[in-house]
Amino acid sequence: MASNGGKLEVEIEVKSPSQKFWEGIRDSTTIFPNAFPHDYKSIDVLEGDGKAVGSVRLITYSEGSPIVKVSKETIDAVDEANKSVAYKVIDGDLLKYYKSFKCILTVTPKGDGSLVKWSSVYEKAHEQIPDPSLIKDFAVKNFQELDAYVLAN
Repeated sequence: MASNGGKLEVEIEVKSPSQKFWEGIRDSTTIFPNAFPHDYKSIDVLEGDGKAVGSVRLITYSEGSPIVKVSKETIDAVDEANKSVAYKVIDGDLLKYYKSFKCILTVTPKGDGSLVKWSSVYEKAHEQIPDPSLIKDFAVKNFQELDAYVLAN
């Protein structure tokens, strides 16, 4: 029997300096709904400050998001020095398709810009569920949009 677990990874180069891009990621609760309303209707902090380990955020997506309209996620780990954050989805539409969905996002300096690495480890609800490539594509689009936003601000 085939395993329903999997891992997806993507790396994208952005023009923004790593510290500024990282700050944009860390401030996504505020920035994303304001700067990218076509993707995010709202991001509400339900527990914690939205940045610290244990924080819980409720994300409501706009029409720009495929499949997923609502997602609740919690922050599992933060490494400010290495600009890395780990989070997992704990409720919402995504869990109809995946029993578990965990992500790690890391920003590292590369020249004048940055290398953004996003990886997800997931377990499908059943074998017929496709790999979450739509989620990966949405993440990449967000990174490109955030890059343009950071460079413009």
